Amino acid sequence: MFPDAVDDSCPNTCPDDAGTRDDSPSPLLRLMKTACPTPSRCRPEAHRWLNRGKLPGALLLLAALVVLGGGRVLGGGAAPGVPPEVTYREPWRPQFHFSPARNWMNDPNGLVFFAGEYHLFYQYNPFGDRWGHMSWGHAVSRDLVHWEALPVALSEENGVMIFSGSAVVDRHNTSGFGRPGRPPLVAIYTGHYPDRPRQNQHLAFSPDRGRTWTKYAGNPVLDIGETDFRDPKVFWHAPTRRWVMAVAWPVQRKVRLYASPNLKDWTHLSDFGPAGSTTGIWECPDLFPLAVERAHGRGPRSAARESRWVLIVNVGSGAPAGGSGCQYFVGEFDGTRFTLDPSYPPPQPEFVPEGRVLADFEGDDYAGWEATGEAFGRAPARGTLPNQQPVEGFHGRGLVNTYRGGDAAQGTLTSPEFTIDRDYLSFLIGGGHHPGQTCLNLLVDGRVARTATGDNAERLAWKCWDVRDLRGRRARLQIVDHHPGGWGHINVDHILLADAPARPARQPALWADWGRDFYAAVSWNDVPARDGRRLWIGWMSNWDYAQDVPTSPWRSAMSVPRELTLRETPEGPRLVQRPVRELARLRERHHRVRGVTVAEANARLAGPATAGPLLEFEVEFETRGAGRFGLEVHRGGDERTRIECDPVAGRLRLDRTRSGVTDFHPAFPGVFEAPLEVRAGRVRLRVLCDTSSVEVFANDGERVLTALVFPTPGSTGWALFGEAPDVRVRRLDVWRLRCAGQGTEN
Repeated sequence: MFPDAVDDSCPNTCPDDAGTRDDSPSPLLRLMKTACPTPSRCRPEAHRWLNRGKLPGALLLLAALVVLGGGRVLGGGAAPGVPPEVTYREPWRPQFHFSPARNWMNDPNGLVFFAGEYHLFYQYNPFGDRWGHMSWGHAVSRDLVHWEALPVALSEENGVMIFSGSAVVDRHNTSGFGRPGRPPLVAIYTGHYPDRPRQNQHLAFSPDRGRTWTKYAGNPVLDIGETDFRDPKVFWHAPTRRWVMAVAWPVQRKVRLYASPNLKDWTHLSDFGPAGSTTGIWECPDLFPLAVERAHGRGPRSAARESRWVLIVNVGSGAPAGGSGCQYFVGEFDGTRFTLDPSYPPPQPEFVPEGRVLADFEGDDYAGWEATGEAFGRAPARGTLPNQQPVEGFHGRGLVNTYRGGDAAQGTLTSPEFTIDRDYLSFLIGGGHHPGQTCLNLLVDGRVARTATGDNAERLAWKCWDVRDLRGRRARLQIVDHHPGGWGHINVDHILLADAPARPARQPALWADWGRDFYAAVSWNDVPARDGRRLWIGWMSNWDYAQDVPTSPWRSAMSVPRELTLRETPEGPRLVQRPVRELARLRERHHRVRGVTVAEANARLAGPATAGPLLEFEVEFETRGAGRFGLEVHRGGDERTRIECDPVAGRLRLDRTRSGVTDFHPAFPGVFEAPLEVRAGRVRLRVLCDTSSVEVFANDGERVLTALVFPTPGSTGWALFGEAPDVRVRRLDVWRLRCAGQGTEN
């Protein structure tokens, strides 16, 4: 919902001006091309209809501006009052993922199926390509693949932004907003008051399939007087014949449950939390029953229709790949209270191995460490400094804390030289996440051999470097604060050399997606019972860098819609995701091989006939050895995005450090990993590649990684790889995909 600058975990910073307009096109537009060759093929139908009518020229231009601007006429661009043309051929424009024609988008909202249409509302800024002026953009689809853009549904007005929420079909007209035989669509959203601040829950209704909306005169319908209280997900609970709302209480790391007979009058039922990941604020909850399939089943229909309830909680920070992410809980809901399943992972205690403490910062000075600048003062801090939010997680009474007078102070603190005589170097670290600017560096021969940074949180957490390859070398440690802006400070304590890594006490979480770019995921209401699927979609970005991605004139896209089930595992029921079956309509050329080596598969398929930015892979590897194997996509020159299976470590990794343009934000490049089970020596991967994204589904959706990438135009190749000679490809299917604009049914 919020950019990271207004996450409650960082009150030492101030958000950017939400009203600042930034419509300047990226200079990359002048340097690059995209691969989709024909503009009309890649344009959503909402833009194509403008070319079909016989409107007078002035009206046609006005209509185009309204549709492309999400229901408002927008200024800025190449000529005064005329926005830059939207061609859907812009660099990195997604071709089968939904993106707005222009401007900023984040959370999916109001997902509901009604009258043959899937509705996708979303957080939208009609006036610029950065977060601000939150309104609900709107698109519809009949097949979850081809989307028709509609005008803005709910606009910011009277000092109230339209934050995230949900939509329902009020089939029994409990709200009184409908007419006989014509149930209304009702939107339940958070009203955000920037000048108070205050958040509360509002209603709006539509009598015409979501094309026009009226805000309820009795708003707000739920107000508990909180600054942070948002993102209501509402559904009809048939056993109790009432509406149920799950709404985030972000700072408390709780989800509150309410009930209503009419969508207008709400009664508090219970709270859930804190639990699981609590590093970041809690946002965008969802609550729904989900079918359980037996272990390794192909779908819920392969087993009895047992079901459990799933509670979705999106977190603003602390996800496994860093930044924002999506966790889930499995349990039971009795109409009043959500109860966690006993199989949920138990807490793990802190582990600090015996070893040599290089620094604990307990003394009255820095004990031989040399300071420069003003950030460190003359001695270690004794906990929290003035005007700083509470600092936690350090050992003893002292630590390095550079929040001296605020974030502006800068400097370095360098240790005496020491010998690396153990295998692991562990330390507690917190503060800002600015690689190279707020960090702890290990210097060997005067060069940075290892580096670590905080996670935009005042709580210090254990991090560790494997230094076995440096054992016996002389080294120094250097704590760096060279960032004068928000989160421009670093906290460090208890630096330890030992033969095992330190491990923090933690409550493990269950993660829906282990990649960097899947957030605010919620599911569609009212999917017909005859369909039987639970479908959802997520915002394909991360609050760490979402406002800086190098796209223009739009920012952000959604993931592909996915089908959810639960799978019974030895650890308990776990979430499984698969791309919706409707995406198969985009498949064009199909190539396949069976029972070959990696080299043979590459020789037969990895060439121009199967190259392209829009690809789908289904591959099953078989190995009896210890070597790593996998798939590289968006290959060209020195660029590639690497999907790696490591059977020894039991890890699935996605490496985008060489994926193309990565320097727009220091937090963007990286390697992200998930647990991976290799069963009988086999691993299955399904991979979807669009112009600026990679989505990986491993072992029939047990593990998912979603990542943005920004390759240069020539990086359209791919190749399998295998480090051990015994790696074989049991089967490989490759499809080139059409742009979703072709064959649209809207």
